[in-house]
Amino acid sequence: MQVIKWDLNNIPNAQQKAAISNFLYHHLEEYGDEQIDIDKCLAYTFNELNEKQTAGFIVCFYESEKIIAACVVNETGMTGFIPENILVYIATHADYRGKGLGKKLMQTVINEANGAIALHVESNNPAKKLYEKLGFTNKYLEMRYQK
Repeated sequence: MQVIKWDLNNIPNAQQKAAISNFLYHHLEEYGDEQIDIDKCLAYTFNELNEKQTAGFIVCFYESEKIIAACVVNETGMTGFIPENILVYIATHADYRGKGLGKKLMQTVINEANGAIALHVESNNPAKKLYEKLGFTNKYLEMRYQK
């Protein structure tokens, strides 16, 4: 298995970004977003939106040049009062689930991140137990106002 960390020092080309976007779109399943939103997230990760000075990183696990797991973490540009990082997307290929790959991916992301990490997880998502085992806690109830 090959592990690649994509960041501002190692930016994927257009074909590689498309492969990451497609992988996330298909393997996030009911916990995912529209592909256009995934693409916006990836653009933010590589500071292509020119809206903020923050960026982020992506960790991908590959087997025979095929993505088998991916995680996108974006920097918030804040510290202390808001975690420095937000885990936006994490997915494991359906054929590789239940084999510890998600745990390995999360441990890699935790090691690579500078500062605290926040994530959102739906209460019925089976991955919630993994996050709790790794030390994530539920400090707040999230509320949103959508315009």
